[in-house]
Amino acid sequence: MPSRLPTTATASTRAILRLHSPVSTPSRQLSTTRSLRSAHGEHESQYDPPTGWLWGIPPGKKYEKEGWEGLMLWGFGGSMLFGVVGYIFKPDTSIQTWALEEARRRLESEGILEDPEKKSE
Repeated sequence: MPSRLPTTATASTRAILRLHSPVSTPSRQLSTTRSLRSAHGEHESQYDPPTGWLWGIPPGKKYEKEGWEGLMLWGFGGSMLFGVVGYIFKPDTSIQTWALEEARRRLESEGILEDPEKKSE
């Protein structure tokens, strides 16, 4: 199928249509920061003021654990332990290990290399 080159008539028609069509302007702002600030107070800070205490706990007050902290500790720690044990005991499936075992097996079958399991008398 031959490619069709645009003629000057179609190019000029497109230009005229573009001039007479209404220009679409964005109906909303590109940034929503201003509208979010005005909903919550323009000049209020969204952060708590610094107290000077580590994690916001005054000296002498005992830290109270929240409900999710124990579950997070045991869940995350247990899954990490399970993953480490699984990684330690995973089988070696590398191509180098397979090639070394395959070469040793072929050399033993051809008689070039002695079988280490056979006892020499």
